[in-house]
Formats: sequence, structure tokens, C-alpha cells
Amino acid sequence: MAAAAEGRKQQEARGVRKRKDPPSHDETIAADEEEQRQPQQQQEGRNRRRKPKTCFIYGNYKSYYSYRIDRNVKEDPRLALFKREWFEGKDCLDIGCNEGLITISIAKTFFCQSILGIDIDAGLVETAYWNLRKSARMKRGNCTSMEASRIQDSECVNPLNTNADPASNGKPSSSQTSLPVDELLKRVSFRHENFVGSLRECSEKYDTVLCLSVAKWVHLNWGDDGLINMFVKIWRLLRPGGILLLEAQPWSSYKRNQNVSATARAHFKSICLRPHNFRELLLDKVGFRSAEVITNSLSGTVVGFDRPIVMFCK
Repeated sequence: MAAAAEGRKQQEARGVRKRKDPPSHDETIAADEEEQRQPQQQQEGRNRRRKPKTCFIYGNYKSYYSYRIDRNVKEDPRLALFKREWFEGKDCLDIGCNEGLITISIAKTFFCQSILGIDIDAGLVETAYWNLRKSARMKRGNCTSMEASRIQDSECVNPLNTNADPASNGKPSSSQTSLPVDELLKRVSFRHENFVGSLRECSEKYDTVLCLSVAKWVHLNWGDDGLINMFVKIWRLLRPGGILLLEAQPWSSYKRNQNVSATARAHFKSICLRPHNFRELLLDKVGFRSAEVITNSLSGTVVGFDRPIVMFCK
């Protein structure tokens, strides 16, 4: 009996130790506030983790070529359509050059006398210069890894190629397949510029102008007047006999991008000139004397980028 009584006393003592006093009023309020703060803090954390969506109102996409060109294709398929005589020994302009990859490829492949790439996005111009330096480093590395020091001396060190004809004025010999490193760095340049602007001080200085998948963005941001100004400026910058290579986006592409900005929405509603009118505009109004379709569709590009390319001659 005594043992049982002693056991009950010990259990009661343990129960007393386990029992807690009820929370005070202040403690209850603090707990409620903490419970309310937790969902708010969780939402703030999600907002910090969620990156803001970037809107490229000028078509100034980052890594544009990576999703335009089929991954199984080694180079931009447009290069296969271009002819050497359009670029070799010529002064060229690439409007809306983006990261400069096709600008650099044209210089390396077709031996331009000079080629300037311009873009409205300063960040893309900086990337274009980075790509140019990278291309030069890779080419220099390829040269120095060749077994014959003659190749290093003639193609990597001496940009004029001592084996070339003295009357060639530094033009590459027919045996060369790409532009020497020093010449590449000298002939290719990039500039941050909004091409659609004043027509003053436009003088003939280029033989070839490229306007590849740019017209839509000019159209949506500056309307019909901006597009006409761009075409007139190109015509004025071209020397007699010079050419414009125009790759225009279809009207369906306009529709998909009309909501990138309030300006684009407004201009989209007021556009009278459609892409199918560009040929007539350039020939009858701007002053180009002929037009030739280079291609109606382009293999090697992802769906939506197989656009027609037309050559207009001044």
C-alpha cells in the first residue's frame, strides 16, 4: 500500500513538472502576428526569386542567333546565299547587327574592304566587339598550331601576305580561304547608333548594305514615316551600282509583336505599308532601279525565320 501511494505521488509530481502555464495575452498577440508575417515573407521571397520579364522593344534579343539557326547547322545559312562579288573589296554596312556574328562571318568569308555593324542596343555592340576579339583569338590560335611557320608568317603576322601579287594592294590571294587576323580586326567595326534619324550628312560611302530582319522593328517603333526614312537613307548612303540586301519580316510577325510596347501598338494600327508593298516602294518611290529575289525560303533556320531575301540595286 505504501509503495502504491509513493508511486502516485511521483506521477503527480512529474505531471506538475510537465504542465505549463497558459500563454499570456502578449504572447498570444505575438504568435498571431508571426503567423500573419510568414505568408507575406514567403511571397516576398518568391518575388525576389522571380526575374522580371525583359521586353526587347527593338528586337534587340540576346543570343538571337542561337534560336534563329538550327542547332545542326554550323553557320548562318544566309551566308550560303551571298555572293563573293557583293562583298569582296567593298565597303559594307550591316544595319541592326545584333551581336555581330554575321557581320564578322561576312568579313572573314568574303574579304570586305570594310564592314561596319550598327545597333541601337549599346550592350549588343559591346558583345559584338567581344565576339570579334574572340574570333581573332581563335583564328590566331589556329594559325600558330599549324606545322609550317611559313603560314604563321604570311597569314598571321603579315596581313598583306608577302606571297601575294605586289599589284594586289593587300587583297588576299586566291589560295587564301579566310581573312588574316590583323586584317579582320582592322576591317570590322561596330557602332552604337539609331539608324532611323536625320537624313542630313548622308553621302555615298557604301557598296553593300544589309538590312536583315530589321524592317519590322523600325516599322513598329517609328511607323510608315520611319520605314521610308530608313530606305531613303540607305539609298543615299549607297554608291551608284550599290546593293541593298533586304530580309523583311512577314505581316504575321508584326501581329505577334504588336504588344511589345504602347508605341508599337499605336503604330501597328496606323501602318499602311505592308511588307508586300516594300518592293514597289523601293523601286517606284525611293529610286532603286532593279530587284532580284535571292530566296523565298531559307533552309537551316528554325520555323518562322525562313524569310525571303531580296537584292535591290541602285
